[in-house]
Amino acid sequence: MVTVTKGFGLALYASDLGDAKQLAIGDKGTLFVGSHKSGKIVALVDSNQDGRVDKRYVIAKGLEYPEAIAFHDGALYVAEEDRVIRFVDIEQRLRRPGRAKEVYSRLPERAKKSTRALRFGPDGRLYVAIGVPCNVCEAEAPFGSILAINVRTGASEQVAMGIRQVSGFDWSPEDKQLWFADMSRDWMGDNLPPDEINRIERIGAHYGFPYIHAKNVVEPAYEKPTGLKVEAPEYELPAHVAPMGLHFYRGESFPERYHGQMFIAENGSWNRSSKVGYQVVMLTLKDNQVVQRETVVSFLDGEFPVARPHSILTAPDGAMFISDDLKGNVYRLFYKGIEPSADAEDLEE
Repeated sequence: MVTVTKGFGLALYASDLGDAKQLAIGDKGTLFVGSHKSGKIVALVDSNQDGRVDKRYVIAKGLEYPEAIAFHDGALYVAEEDRVIRFVDIEQRLRRPGRAKEVYSRLPERAKKSTRALRFGPDGRLYVAIGVPCNVCEAEAPFGSILAINVRTGASEQVAMGIRQVSGFDWSPEDKQLWFADMSRDWMGDNLPPDEINRIERIGAHYGFPYIHAKNVVEPAYEKPTGLKVEAPEYELPAHVAPMGLHFYRGESFPERYHGQMFIAENGSWNRSSKVGYQVVMLTLKDNQVVQRETVVSFLDGEFPVARPHSILTAPDGAMFISDDLKGNVYRLFYKGIEPSADAEDLEE
């Protein structure tokens, strides 16, 4: 069973995608799907616009963990191992993408636990989140940071430090400030430490890892350096929900109260005695403060996860795409036209 807020529907958009991770949308509506284990990038096309994919293309295969992807100026960018590569004019070349060109080669060598995430910012720079290669450690930079890269010149700037694992970040449509979700460490119990939602107000700010988790959970293994100023999170999520995707809804087909609000894909817990997460939630913001968290889609049936949502994006028609790295699916969340309430309805998968 999948629980969906009343007024909304959930449909299977595409399946058999391996461990579907991050998503990117082209100018012509092509949906690109990255992966971690399968090493391939897939392009999905709904040519008759009926809400289900009818054409798919393998853009590349045999890559090194190409989970982080971004689309910009007609090109698809991919973080692979210690570099970023680019497929130019990709939507005109879906059948024969051509050889990718390297545009940046100074990422740290990939480690098993270190995640990557890509997204172009309003300033035209490519932002890269680089997770740490551990549960908790003092990792050398640029591990545990977010970089902003000028893909033309190769110049880079460290815009955030002291993060652990960031797979989702986005800019508020209202004031263009960057928000990101950070997964806190494991093995401190079922309810500690909370996962984090952060906002960047000061370039180069430190967000606490590994010394302080969430707002005030002190790390016993490492002492905070004297004089280090730590930025507290804007909002604390429950521990171990694993916020992978963060996206501001930019469509108009959802009711007005959803417009411009923040959606989080909670990938779900593994380091906990009972399961939490496995859902897509909306965080309602007012004056840059989170005032409410509500579930929009839950993929948790008791203790059984039906899916693990990873990435979310607004579709060209105003629906929302949700990737699932458990079953290799992409779902399409759409509004059916009935004003939603606080109740929910159960739908068979």
